[in-house]
Amino acid sequence: MSYPLLVLPFLALTLAATVATARRPRFGQRMISSALAAIALMLLTAVFDNLMIAADLYSYPAEHLSGLRVGAAPLEDFAYPLCAAFLVPAVWTLTERKRA
Repeated sequence: MSYPLLVLPFLALTLAATVATARRPRFGQRMISSALAAIALMLLTAVFDNLMIAADLYSYPAEHLSGLRVGAAPLEDFAYPLCAAFLVPAVWTLTERKRA
């Protein structure tokens, strides 16, 4: 299985959960916060993935990648921090109890 196909279920789940919270209070504020968190997480991913790949701590088989890279880091690595930044607040919102 290729890495781009592997991230698709995570992206789909994140999108579905985020859209499900669209009518909840503070949706716009949550999206701004999630976007800022995603930017920070992806910057950290760019820095540390490149450092770990440069240190030869791990590598990816080229035949399983899309071929798009940010430095030495494959683009697919950035899907996980993106999903985390949006999915965690969406799940939190969907599972919180309504206030009296």
